[in-house]
Amino acid sequence: MTSQSNRSLIAELESKIHDCLRDYVSEDEPLAILDFPDIRNCGDSAIWLGEMAYLKNRYGKRPSYVSRIHDFSPEQLERTMPTGPIFIHGGGNFGDVWEGHQEFREQVLERFPDRQVIQFPQSIHYKSQARRDECARIIGRHKNFVLLVRDEESKEFASKHFDCEVRLCPDMAFCIGAIAPEAPEIPVLAMLRSDLEKVGNADLSAYPDIPKEDWTIESARSVRSSKAFGAATALLALKPAEIRLRKLDAAAHNRFRRGIRQISRGRTLVTDRLHVHICSLLLGRPHAVLDNSYGKIRRFMTAFSGGTDLSYRATSLEDGIAWARYQADQPLLPAA
Repeated sequence: MTSQSNRSLIAELESKIHDCLRDYVSEDEPLAILDFPDIRNCGDSAIWLGEMAYLKNRYGKRPSYVSRIHDFSPEQLERTMPTGPIFIHGGGNFGDVWEGHQEFREQVLERFPDRQVIQFPQSIHYKSQARRDECARIIGRHKNFVLLVRDEESKEFASKHFDCEVRLCPDMAFCIGAIAPEAPEIPVLAMLRSDLEKVGNADLSAYPDIPKEDWTIESARSVRSSKAFGAATALLALKPAEIRLRKLDAAAHNRFRRGIRQISRGRTLVTDRLHVHICSLLLGRPHAVLDNSYGKIRRFMTAFSGGTDLSYRATSLEDGIAWARYQADQPLLPAA
């Protein structure tokens, strides 16, 4: 395969996203997006901002109704938009690893049997056959569910077990587009998971010069301030839906900026987070990639993002660090 520049890859994947979504979005019809990621993980905020950017850039529109899991109101959604598709935020929580998101997804399908429900691109992973079969029953009863997935394995799994339309679609974060990077501060930064999807406990004691971080630590005060400012910008509109949307958008921007500042410090990176990989591509930063607990990153790179010289599929932590150190010693090239 011929290596691509990061900008040509971003443009290609944005086009593929539009090819997948153009059948479900129109300029005239309202839409909802549910399960806003009001969590510390910057990657989820990147996905959300990509979803917002897609709607703005392609259709000049914003969702008519948005919600988090805990403040979702079916009645308010129906009052706000009696017709139109319901989208569910994308990511890597389709299955039984992150059960709260899956339970919410299934509740939406059961609550709105006559509305089209579209799942923004997801990775699928089940440990329990019983939970998989229960989801299959709920999808089978709905009859108008569209499932977008981020890798071939998820597509094969969904096509085999679920009675719904299944499409292969890149991650929505690519709709953010290329990002101008800040000047790096350190040669190598290790961005490694500290949650349920990590593989063991990475030991960097042999590399005291390489910081080991994750991007799930945030200033709650900073996020609250961003939400308050975002809500205040919509007060003149006197529309509760717009106030909520600007509040949540502001939180996503706050988290995303924090994540970009954090990874920009490294001239090169070593990571087992999918969205550190994706954001590194947006920034044009070299990075070595390890996998998460169930192969999510390998699967995504095989489907979409493995065609640039910026990313290296490391066979071990040691291998990834050796590659990153070598890259850090090379001349820093301008973004392609």
